[in-house]
Amino acid sequence: MDTTFPKARGRLILAAWAAFAATCGATALAQGLQPSPPRAITSPVPPGAATAQLQRAADFIVAVVNSEPITNNEVRAQALRLAQQLAQARRPEPSQAALGRAVLERLISEKAQLQMARESGIRIDNLAVDQAELSVAQQNKIDVPELRKRLAQDGIGIAPYRESLRDQLALMRLREREVDARVRVSDLEVEQFMREQAANPQAGAVQINIAQILVAVPENATPEQIAPLQAKAQAALQRARANEDFATLARELSDAPDRANGGQLGLRPADRVPPLFLEATQALAAGEISGVVRSGAGFHVLKVVEKGAPGMSVLQHRARHILLRPSAQLNEAQARDKLAEFKRRVLNGQEDFAALARVNSQDASAPQGGDLGWANPGQFVPEFEQVMNALQPGQISDPLASRFGVHLIQLQERRTTALTRAEQQEVVRNQLRDKKLEEAYLVWVQEVRGRAFVEFREPVQL
Repeated sequence: MDTTFPKARGRLILAAWAAFAATCGATALAQGLQPSPPRAITSPVPPGAATAQLQRAADFIVAVVNSEPITNNEVRAQALRLAQQLAQARRPEPSQAALGRAVLERLISEKAQLQMARESGIRIDNLAVDQAELSVAQQNKIDVPELRKRLAQDGIGIAPYRESLRDQLALMRLREREVDARVRVSDLEVEQFMREQAANPQAGAVQINIAQILVAVPENATPEQIAPLQAKAQAALQRARANEDFATLARELSDAPDRANGGQLGLRPADRVPPLFLEATQALAAGEISGVVRSGAGFHVLKVVEKGAPGMSVLQHRARHILLRPSAQLNEAQARDKLAEFKRRVLNGQEDFAALARVNSQDASAPQGGDLGWANPGQFVPEFEQVMNALQPGQISDPLASRFGVHLIQLQERRTTALTRAEQQEVVRNQLRDKKLEEAYLVWVQEVRGRAFVEFREPVQL
């Protein structure tokens, strides 16, 4: 496979105010800090009546960013959205003044980044927006027509909503291009980190693999809607504690994308586990199960699959893929259609996946029938890895787009294996790269914000 594809760590934001609220607390909001972008699509259906009321209120310009205005109603709507997410995540809400300042600074930053994306020629086609809209609908356990119906009922136009998704995809691609290129991890840094851990094991984070069953709670659910979902989570907990196979329960009951892996998040350092999960499992030994845990996403039942010192074992995937790169002769829509036809022919027994990859794939793995070999977590870009992780061995994905083109993935095998020295080095390299990416992203955001000409007009009124 092309050396640019493995190990590249992308970032994905799609209308991610939920993730914004989940990743920063009141202190960060009060300081107006921009959080690190999340890796997963998190875009619940926007709130309704209150937003519609805001849209009917008198409006005025609060700031101008390189000649583009930001209105008070834009800030108010986003502040309301963020306040709701903080409440759902049970995080303290800052004062209205601090919330208004933080949201305005975020809008200024995003406006400057969108201008930069347009100037650099980044364009998002309608098919990419369609895929994002479908992801939003699936997250809310509805189809796209129902999503659009709810948006209309809430006074939110379909066209503006799709444009917001288009903007977020443009930001994602800009950040991948601008930030990823800045980050390098040297062999010396990897060796130094491993020596420090060997000399002082307590200095390195304990590694933990947690499996979860998620019972998702829809956005703005009523107490009447929540009660049966909580009961479902309690029933799942009772079955798990009655020694039913947890992986089977996860595949049967969980609403999380990782259910195909038996709900496993994969072995990772404790500091890369969601704090809520870590807190709920820190007193548990391997094999033990937590009580029901509530988050902004819903109710979780957690099992500690593995816990111990770094460098023990890892869940690996072996997959193959067919990559088509859009060009003047083959646009993205045509590439998707072509790969969808390949999938149909393989499933009908008319073609062999590996044979199709050898002839058609525009990737260095083509001579091997698209075989990517055994891969550790974090080795592929998130949009590829998320789809791969959700497959069962032998399954073929629908066509999906990444920064490299359009892929068709077939998962061949999955295994848990001890890491060799070289593989441990690669895991450490990815960990260090992730940390550097977070730091580089924040620096880049500040640079883009600093280059923008911002004129403040009227104070924000929430």
